Amino acid sequence: MQSLAGPDLPHTSTTPMQWLATATAVAGVVALASFVQPAGAAVSTASAATSAAGRPAPAATAPDAGAAHYPLDCGPNKVDVADKLSGDLDGDGAPETVAVVRCHAEMGTPPSGVYVLAAPSVKGAAPRVVATLVDPADKLSVQDLALTGSALSATLSGYSSTDVPRCCPDVHKAAKWQWRNGKFVRSELPVAEDGADGPPAARGI
Repeated sequence: MQSLAGPDLPHTSTTPMQWLATATAVAGVVALASFVQPAGAAVSTASAATSAAGRPAPAATAPDAGAAHYPLDCGPNKVDVADKLSGDLDGDGAPETVAVVRCHAEMGTPPSGVYVLAAPSVKGAAPRVVATLVDPADKLSVQDLALTGSALSATLSGYSSTDVPRCCPDVHKAAKWQWRNGKFVRSELPVAEDGADGPPAARGI
């Protein structure tokens, strides 16, 4: 059976000198092509590199308040996340989560804890509790959690005496936290009660 390639035709056979000359010519064309590029090709390449280098990193995911382990002893009851928000509180470029948590109760208003959560040190682990802004031992409830810029604010409610029903706190203050010198600094302002101007008549928290 005849080969599909067939015999070399006389005019297509080459000598070593002809092959060397052809190879040299081809190499020259390739070298020339490497210097001659379409207009804007170099700019496009540089722009692509700059774009890749200047592209902001994907936004980090804020810690999940429902996955954290809080320093709150609720006995047989579960821990409820009453409120939460996320933002870059300390200016490090990574979001933190602020969680208002309390023990679950069918009646009354259990005291709340306010905790700052950061990303876990090990991938897949629970978020870390890195700061306690309000300790449940203070017996306060927390409402109106808000973040303005890097300033966190909330309304803290408590009781002027043990005679006040636990359902109905009678002392209210506005609190604000800001990150300063490596820690959260808390400041407080009185909250007017019953539409009155000025501080509440009840004893402060």
